[in-house]
Amino acid sequence: MHWTATGTARCALAFTLGAMALSSAVESSYSQQATASSAPGNSYWWQHAVIYEIYPRSFQDSDGDGIGDIKGITSRLDYLKDLGIDAIWITPMYPSPGIDYGYDISDYTAIDPVYGSIEDFDHLVTEAKKRNIRVLMDFVINHTSDQHAWFKQSRSSRTNPKRDWYIWRDGKGETASDKGQPPNNWQSWFGHSAWQWDQTTRQYYYHYFYVQQPDLNWRNPEVHKAMDGVLDFWMQHGAAGFRIDAVSRLFEDPNLHDDPYLPGHNAYGDRNIQHKYTDDMPGVDDVLKEVRTVVDKYPGNPVLLTEADEPTIADLTRMYGNGDEVQLPMDFQIADVNELSATKFRRLFGEIENNTAHGQPEYFFSNHDQRRQWDRYGDGQHNDQIAKLMAVLLLATRGTPQMYYGEELGMRTTDPARIEDVRDPIGKLGWPIEKGRDGERTPMQWDGTADAGFSTAAKPWLAIPPSAGEYNVERERREPNSIFNAYKTLLSLRREDRALRDGSYQAVNLNDPNVFAFLRRTADETVLVALNMSSSEQVASYQPAGGGGKASTLEPLYSSAAVPGHMALGHVVLAPFAALVARIH
Repeated sequence: MHWTATGTARCALAFTLGAMALSSAVESSYSQQATASSAPGNSYWWQHAVIYEIYPRSFQDSDGDGIGDIKGITSRLDYLKDLGIDAIWITPMYPSPGIDYGYDISDYTAIDPVYGSIEDFDHLVTEAKKRNIRVLMDFVINHTSDQHAWFKQSRSSRTNPKRDWYIWRDGKGETASDKGQPPNNWQSWFGHSAWQWDQTTRQYYYHYFYVQQPDLNWRNPEVHKAMDGVLDFWMQHGAAGFRIDAVSRLFEDPNLHDDPYLPGHNAYGDRNIQHKYTDDMPGVDDVLKEVRTVVDKYPGNPVLLTEADEPTIADLTRMYGNGDEVQLPMDFQIADVNELSATKFRRLFGEIENNTAHGQPEYFFSNHDQRRQWDRYGDGQHNDQIAKLMAVLLLATRGTPQMYYGEELGMRTTDPARIEDVRDPIGKLGWPIEKGRDGERTPMQWDGTADAGFSTAAKPWLAIPPSAGEYNVERERREPNSIFNAYKTLLSLRREDRALRDGSYQAVNLNDPNVFAFLRRTADETVLVALNMSSSEQVASYQPAGGGGKASTLEPLYSSAAVPGHMALGHVVLAPFAALVARIH
């Protein structure tokens, strides 16, 4: 059947409600594993899962030291289960000097005492499994801490067996009395040269990130063997998969060509640069295949996510491989739209939906390195309404959604007011232009008390935001129209409604600049999702092409604004920033 859209602020477009059933119902329990087959009719747990990112320092403190921990996470599993979460990705909890709060790892196969013990982790996995929640670990694959035993050995002498586990090079113009200049102009992501002079062995080592995070040399087979062992260790402790950190930065140009400069300067005073010879170099796909081979030895269909901030959807698509690399490359293209644009979202969702690898999309809008979406998409006046719209955009599309802790509350970015309060080193280095990432890592807001229910410490590691008095779990649970209850309703709908869970995706109204609308469809059900991304009322009318035929109606399943119990498909009114999910009859 063909339909056209007409009416106020609408476009003239014919679209086909094509029948395109996808996979079977979501698996009913953790113990019932999906069949390990890609044949039609079968599915994997991660195709239907909602993943929830936890920054462990900020989720729940169980011992009163002001820092969140594993026992704190365990104590909140019932909350996550009730919310509708299927898996949690926990950012690094390994021993670390804390320069990059866990992403500088000094031991890959242990738990940092600040978070607890390996026994605490095992207990977390056991309790999560009872609630059908899987636990994903963070696999920091590009670099270690300079305090890791491997690097300590590597820097001890040029003849040490682990010397080639990292990337060491002579400087330019080096003499017996002078270190000369760095080998080339490569820059750290966190400012200044990516090369650090080491006086002991009189060479420079390479670090894409902080000076204290030397890059591993992935051209060395011994590094592969050691890192494969890390995967084995955590799989044997019950991990259900991994989010792979900074995967595009694994290899560098062995000929050390200078990167091209770009106009302007960054927040650290450096000339802007194109990371042409340090990003997406050949070899990454082979490493991803290797990681997949290691985890696939284990039962339960473990999943891999990648921090894949690729420049295009086509670049992102390569990380699926031929179904033998990563199941869920994180889609930064969509995460970084950073404006309410029906046109941009429609185009990008269409590109990933039609990716040539036929890979499952993975969507998110906030994480521990990114300012919270409440601020980025809000207009300063309708932020709560827009937050509900973004919840529908995340949870009603076809793909695997990833939430960030507190997103379901409308937590906002709360930057430190003074440089003295900054914890993130890049905030200290780039202040006040770059204030760091503390603002998106503040403690979870459980209630309206002074400590937000996060900790009994007099001063938690980051200050409780003033907004916690209004935006918290306890208060929002009681308010039917809260952001929290919008998320909870949508998570329940996603689980229970087959079209939202299994249905195909098809965008409609392809020329509408204000409303991003699409269909989710199974053989016996069609759901319309319409998102008004404008500050004015929009009216849409959907009529059979050529006129005639029986009029259809819409049965709202969720609406962020008041709507009738049923409405005519020929006259759909969307309030400013309204989001509608409705079954077509």
